[in-house]
Amino acid sequence: MTIHVQNLSIGRAGRRVLEGLDFTLLDGRALVLRGPNGIGKTTLLRTLAGLQPALAGKITGADDVIAYAGHSDGLKATLTVTENLLFWSEIFGNDDISKALTQFDLEALAHRPAGGLSAGQKRRLGLARLLVTGRPVWVLDEPTVSLDVASVARFAKIISHHLDTGGSAILATHIDLGLPMAETLDLTPYRAKPGAASQDEAFL
Repeated sequence: MTIHVQNLSIGRAGRRVLEGLDFTLLDGRALVLRGPNGIGKTTLLRTLAGLQPALAGKITGADDVIAYAGHSDGLKATLTVTENLLFWSEIFGNDDISKALTQFDLEALAHRPAGGLSAGQKRRLGLARLLVTGRPVWVLDEPTVSLDVASVARFAKIISHHLDTGGSAILATHIDLGLPMAETLDLTPYRAKPGAASQDEAFL
C-alpha cells in the first residue's frame, strides 16, 4: 500500500516542529528518517500512525494498513509471551502466532510472563506483534533499542523479508540495518521556523 504525504505540518507540546513535508512510501520500500534529536521523528511517526493529528497537509493511503511499534513495547506484564501475542492476533483477526514466535526466537519463552523478561526479550516480543497484525506498512520508532547484535541482525532479516514480499516500512533508527530497498529522508530542511505555534496540546 503506497503512502503519500503532501505539505504536512506537525507539532509537539504546543510548538510546530516540521512543516511542508512531502514524500511517498512505495510498496516494497523502506524510508529511514534522519535528523538531530528533537527534530520531530517520533512526532512524524505518531502522526502517520494516527495517534495524533496533523496541523496541516494530507496523508493518503494510511487508513487501516499501518502497524506501529513505538518506544513502549505495549506488553501486558501478567500475560505470557503466547498470551500477549494471542491478544494482539485476535484484535487483528489472525489466529496464527507461530511465525512471530519462531522468527523472533521466542519459542523457549512462550510460557514466561512478559513481566519476567529482560529488556531485549521484551523488545523482541513487542516487535513480534508486527507479524500478527497482517498489516503491510510498518511504522517503527527506534526498533532496535535494547536488542543485542544477534537480535538486530535477525530483525534486519525480518524487515528485508517484509519488503521482499511487498510490504513497506518507515523507521527512525541510528542503526544501519543494511536494507537494500531503503531510502533516507533528512528532516532537517523541514524544520519549522522558530516561534511557529501548534494546536496539539489536547493530544499530548
